[in-house]
Amino acid sequence: MLPLVISMGDSAGIGPEIVAKAWTARHAHDLPPFAIVGDPRAIAAVWNGPIVEVADLNGSARVFDSSLPVLVSKSAGAIRPGEPDADGARSALDALETATGLTRSGAARALVTAPVGKAQLYQVGFTHPGQTEFVAERCGVSPDNAVMMLAGPSLRVVPITTHVPLAAVSGLLTAELIVAKARVTARGLTEDFGIAQPRLAFAGLNPHAGENGALGREEIEVIEPAIVQLRAEGIDVVGPVAADTMFHARARERYDAAICCYHDQALVPLKTLHFDEGVNMTLGLPIVRTSPDHGTAFGIAGRNQAHPGAMIAAIRMADAAAANRQRHIAGNA
Repeated sequence: MLPLVISMGDSAGIGPEIVAKAWTARHAHDLPPFAIVGDPRAIAAVWNGPIVEVADLNGSARVFDSSLPVLVSKSAGAIRPGEPDADGARSALDALETATGLTRSGAARALVTAPVGKAQLYQVGFTHPGQTEFVAERCGVSPDNAVMMLAGPSLRVVPITTHVPLAAVSGLLTAELIVAKARVTARGLTEDFGIAQPRLAFAGLNPHAGENGALGREEIEVIEPAIVQLRAEGIDVVGPVAADTMFHARARERYDAAICCYHDQALVPLKTLHFDEGVNMTLGLPIVRTSPDHGTAFGIAGRNQAHPGAMIAAIRMADAAAANRQRHIAGNA
């Protein structure tokens, strides 16, 4: 079985620490073999465990049980946990480029990306909103056709709009955008999660899902037409549902993913329920890509305080999704 590949992220953040801790917990969580791409000095600065530099992913599989395999990327310069700089950003970008290429070429089973510092990346010429858009471009997929899903043990959410001001959300929501994101979500649930008939629940934008137009007309004019079209295509959808009633335990049993209108509507319930287990997964790509659903946490980097739960969950989800894709492909051959 091919190993997974992990891009280290910013060397000054908690990426090196949580990957090392995930390797330490590999037996307890039954993790598959993986290798990290990055500057090995960043790992050694925060961890005393065994590290082996390898030339390729085949070598990583051979040493994984006894050492954390590292494919060396561009130097991160001076290693100072908690103090991001341009050299660290260049190293993170090189690691992301390399890890994406390895996965795209079929050398890796799936891609997991550790968190990056966007401000530092922008300073060295990074032009994408985030890693999701970068990976999508490298895979030849339009950003509009790549869907960000946040997933935990009892909830999956998809924000239709992501990193935009709240005041801009209403103007950005269109029936066409909702339909496109929902199609990718339904297909991803089938291919990556093995759900034959995915059930999608749509959150309304306004309080009480607009109260029949009294509190806003986006539900009537934008969301409901999208739902009608999706149902005509055979996708199982309900909504628009009042967002304040769709995330309690009984409600979550009724759908496989919640489609939300904006960032916080999706991420607040996910992080409330699964803060240490949340995974960011990109649907719609020809490769499997996941990431822990948290940032670089520069404030605690190097202090042995970072919790590896989300990284462990991201590795496990990437492995399971890769297996589900193989089964899906075999079943449709």
